[in-house]
This record gives sequence, C-alpha cells and structure tokens, in this order.
Amino acid sequence: MARGGAWQRLTASALALSGTAAFASGDLLSVPSGQSVSFQEMLWDRPGGGLIYRFRFVTPEIGQAGRAYEDVEVDMHHLCETFAIPRLAQTGPQPNQIVISFSQEETEFGVATEDVTQFFEAYRVEDKTCILEFF
Repeated sequence: MARGGAWQRLTASALALSGTAAFASGDLLSVPSGQSVSFQEMLWDRPGGGLIYRFRFVTPEIGQAGRAYEDVEVDMHHLCETFAIPRLAQTGPQPNQIVISFSQEETEFGVATEDVTQFFEAYRVEDKTCILEFF
C-alpha cells in the first residue's frame, strides 16, 4: 500500500495480469466518440480523502476541432465503467474515487506540461456504475 503520499503505479502489462482481457500498451481502446485512445498507466494512493485510482490515457486528438471536453467526456465515463471498474480488486478496499485523465501525449504524473492538452474527470463507484463527481 502507498504511504506518505507516494503514488503506486501499474502499467498495461501489470493490469493485463489482473484477470481481465489482456491488452498491450499502445493498443487502441474503443470509445463512443471514435477517437484514438490508449492506456498509459494506473496510479493509486491514499491521500486524506481515501483510496484514489487514477487511470491515465493518451488521446492525441483532444483539443482539436470536434474533440473539445464536451465532445469526449462521454469517453471518460465509458472508460470508467468498461475499463476501470473491471480492474478493481474483488476483495479488499475499494477506491473512494476513480479519476480518468486524457492527455494529448504521455506526460509524467504531477509535472506541469503547459503545451499538452489534458482533461480530467472524477467518479465515485456505486453498484458497478461510475457517478460523476465534480472537482
């Protein structure tokens, strides 16, 4: 478990071992908007508000015409329910929050990258459904 604010990291290879359908880093994921989406990594920690899982995706088209936040927020919800929830542990502590993030290119977590468009959305999980929580 994470201690002292240190984020734990899982890559596509590690998540593929979790019992869900295997995929390779860089494989494209299907989303409602049809944009190109690939998994970058999953991070988790227990800050003051409880366990948080962050699923980070690379989405090169965001910020372009037809790929504004309003055009792709449905993709974030879709990935929360079809990608993140199936990868939660069946036993043990459940996250208080899942954060889905989209970035035009791979970025290092916690490092400001001003020239890269990024979108974030937070959800709580109830009955295997992602419920939007506003930041």
